Amino acid sequence: MRPVIGITTYAQEASWGAWRLPAALIPLDYVDAVERAGGRPVLIPPSEDGVDETLEALDGVVFSGGADVDPSIYGAEPHAKTDAPQARRDAGELALLQAALDRDMPVLAVCRGFQLLNVLRGGDLVQHLPDAVGNDDHKQTPGTFVEHPVEVKEGTRLASMIGARSEVTSHHHQGLGKVGAGLVETAWAGDGTLEGVEDPSLRFLVGVQWHPEAGEDEALFANLVAEARAYRTERRSAPA
Repeated sequence: MRPVIGITTYAQEASWGAWRLPAALIPLDYVDAVERAGGRPVLIPPSEDGVDETLEALDGVVFSGGADVDPSIYGAEPHAKTDAPQARRDAGELALLQAALDRDMPVLAVCRGFQLLNVLRGGDLVQHLPDAVGNDDHKQTPGTFVEHPVEVKEGTRLASMIGARSEVTSHHHQGLGKVGAGLVETAWAGDGTLEGVEDPSLRFLVGVQWHPEAGEDEALFANLVAEARAYRTERRSAPA
């Protein structure tokens, strides 16, 4: 059987047909990327309830992109450019992420998920990168991805997947500030923005600031699914 990969969902108003309603949704690129890698994607709506039951049904999790993390969680006042808080999503995903890491379940954290991981581990965020780096190269036009190179640290898990240098697809205006406990820096953009972290003490915890599901980089999903398959096998073979 294919490993089951949960994908966290956006929780915001959306429109389809004649309807405009609050929705739990995700860009189809995430679903397609997991399926191409050999996994069975399942969408996870944000909730603090039933976290353990949810993880019992999964073999790995993708923490997806989306709105900015509420700065009050990491002790900061909101910047004028920071999104309105999404308390339900922040609380639900923080609970899910902590529980997944406690289980040593394979996790891939993408864009917002990358930032959420850093906040969970006690780090903080740069709320508007143009103020820090003097450019808007990571989000030139809202709703349009940009491509740029990243340099990857030799000897890291990330380097074993994508090599020492890679073209990536981005859309973000925030970035990591202080790096959270246990996270190793793995990749940087040309302006010095940190683009990757991982925790080598865990089975598979990789975070990237870019959107691998939207580009041509399928190695991250392939490795996530491979680790999820091994996790599934070990869990099912463990004594009750």
